[in-house]
Amino acid sequence: MFDKVLIANRGEIALRIQRACKELGIATVAVHSTADADAMHVRLADESVCIGPPRSSESYLNIPSLLAACEITGADAVHPGYGFLSENARFAEILEDHGVTFIGPTSEHIRTMGDKIAAKETARRLDIPVVPGSDGAIESIEDAERVAQEMSYPVLIKAAAGGGGRGMKVASSPESIEEAFITARTEAKAAFGDDAVYIEKYLEKPRHIEIQVFGDGRGKAIHLGERDCSLQRRHQKVFEEAPSPALNAEARARIGSIVSKAMSKMKYRGAGTVEFLYENGEFFFIEMNTRLQVEHPITEMITGLDLVIEQLRIASGAPLSLKQEDVTFSGHAIECRINAEHPRTFRPSPGEITYWHPPGGLGVRVDSGAYQGYRIPPYYDSLIGKLIVHGKTRNECLMRLRRCLSEFVIDGIETTIPLFQELLGEQDIANGLYDIHWLENYLATHD
Repeated sequence: MFDKVLIANRGEIALRIQRACKELGIATVAVHSTADADAMHVRLADESVCIGPPRSSESYLNIPSLLAACEITGADAVHPGYGFLSENARFAEILEDHGVTFIGPTSEHIRTMGDKIAAKETARRLDIPVVPGSDGAIESIEDAERVAQEMSYPVLIKAAAGGGGRGMKVASSPESIEEAFITARTEAKAAFGDDAVYIEKYLEKPRHIEIQVFGDGRGKAIHLGERDCSLQRRHQKVFEEAPSPALNAEARARIGSIVSKAMSKMKYRGAGTVEFLYENGEFFFIEMNTRLQVEHPITEMITGLDLVIEQLRIASGAPLSLKQEDVTFSGHAIECRINAEHPRTFRPSPGEITYWHPPGGLGVRVDSGAYQGYRIPPYYDSLIGKLIVHGKTRNECLMRLRRCLSEFVIDGIETTIPLFQELLGEQDIANGLYDIHWLENYLATHD
């Protein structure tokens, strides 16, 4: 096992990783920008290193500064969390070249699955069902028109190197394909430095289902069931639950088996999430995230497995701690992402938290680095915490979530808590009858 782990991240995920390390007796190093000097993960770490000014490009994305922090502190491994450099193949390579373990997949797998076109081609080879679409990048408007006509409208134009909803445009008719193509390429270039785009069939009312996987890097892999992440705004998840109310045991076992077999063939190492659109009983691969997910706690709640500890074990060379037949699922879990945003306009709301009272009780977990008196900086993602609840049934889980939201008090800033309270009053949410377009449609009609 590692002696000292540097956590190349901030906020709640840095604190989450830190806790797992401490439970294993591993010393931790927190890195931080000048804006995060008073952050909770910095206060609780064994050591801390300032790596630059507030701007991410000069701190959390600054590879030379992170490498220097490793050398100064003697860290023998780096956990990247999610976001920032967690899916940067070059970062993983540089660490390995300097004798520091990257707690994650190989750089080869990061690079392959990070390119959406290469990822789809890999999925096809591994017998994972994919969304019908172009064989590769679309180079011209004429090609876009031809491919769209062949698969029939509506179609979705997506950035090959993209994520987070950027570089994604829907063309619903031949008249809209040119504008969608040009806009998607422009956004892709601005966001990712790469204007390559491809085309997929646009599914009308799919759900977003993702499968959590773990591999030992030597040909053994398991799945830990699915998460339903269909409640989204601008392709960003806001509410996740496990298991999905849309799947039965047969569908769960079928897609889980397909994915775990594929990861075995790849000799995938560590944690990963294979994401699908699910419609009319069929799964369609859209991408793979080669890292820990924001919503990983709901999988932990229904399996009893600590995913970060498992990451640390595998990265240190240990085998998987359990076999597929040892994986059991218990009850239901839901996560709400609590953002420092206006609950309707979603305008960011940085500032000082003047009062902080998180909920508690049986089956309740709050992952957050926030505290009373903490000043939320305006430079980073607006996520300030995750409310996770578990119950024996989905109905019990929803009732517990409703109670917890009413107990959660955060003053001094605006948060998305009122939105979740409102959503829990909707019959579609109570019945689990929603798709990836449901939330945006709801917001558009409930101003």
